[in-house]
Amino acid sequence: MSAGKERIFRALKDVVQKPGNAICADCQLPEPEWASTTLGIFICLKCSGIHRNIPDVSKIKSLLLDPWEDSQIQYMAQHGNETAKEKYEAFVPMYYYLPTYMDCQVLREQWIRSKYERKDFTEANKPLAYATGYREGFLWKRGRDNGQFLNRKFVLSEADGILKYFAKNDAKEPKAVIKVDNINATFQPTKIGNPNGLQITYLKDNSTRSIFVYHEEGKEIVDWFNAIRAVQFHYLKVAFPGASDYELKHKLTRNFLKEGYMEKTGPKQTEGFKKRWFTLDHRRLMYYKDPLWKPISSINDKPQTS
Repeated sequence: MSAGKERIFRALKDVVQKPGNAICADCQLPEPEWASTTLGIFICLKCSGIHRNIPDVSKIKSLLLDPWEDSQIQYMAQHGNETAKEKYEAFVPMYYYLPTYMDCQVLREQWIRSKYERKDFTEANKPLAYATGYREGFLWKRGRDNGQFLNRKFVLSEADGILKYFAKNDAKEPKAVIKVDNINATFQPTKIGNPNGLQITYLKDNSTRSIFVYHEEGKEIVDWFNAIRAVQFHYLKVAFPGASDYELKHKLTRNFLKEGYMEKTGPKQTEGFKKRWFTLDHRRLMYYKDPLWKPISSINDKPQTS
């Protein structure tokens, strides 16, 4: 390495080591190896791929592979992740889901586009599609019996505290009415077989039910997800007036702690092991015939026999 390149490399390394720059500005993955030279932020490989899709906003360079100019390094030093956060995340709603490197592509992509392309969080009280308290639209919902995805109308109402969907577009009565206080929504692209797949879980007659949906547009399904969180947040503020916003945020939708197949014996000692899909949700362990079936049984945190 020439003396000039070594000097530039050391200068760039010094900037990366400044507070906030040692993790990806968008997903918090440690040791980012890429940067946006227009936004002045350091990002990881996966987030850099999303930034490449918005070239009018973000220009990407590798910290290790691309040549750097002194003016670019100076620009990065004057900006950096903490400065960008103060600008582009200044007014993120408390209920908005902040994805990390553990989350799926659609969540991270819409988070990045919301910040830098649409600038949703740079000014107070900016109108947001998921913050109106009411949402109506169509989602592709998986049929319970045939497994096919059919276009269904969904309505979310903060005033009524419910999410409902209709079996037919012109139906006057909903197929299901779900109270928002017992809804959990989590993205499940692999399980559902669609990059925008969302699983909505709720309780009915003390039994866990799930709806599997998706939308062709990533922004639409993420807006539905955050609209559910916004309505839940409003409900919790009324139900728990003494709680802080930070406390209420952690009562909103959550990802499953663990999912996967395990071999399980039948209720009788003579029965052999059968492959079952297990889900650990908060303090409830459920198992299914396969990932998209309704639960065969659930085990909560109280001791039970089986």
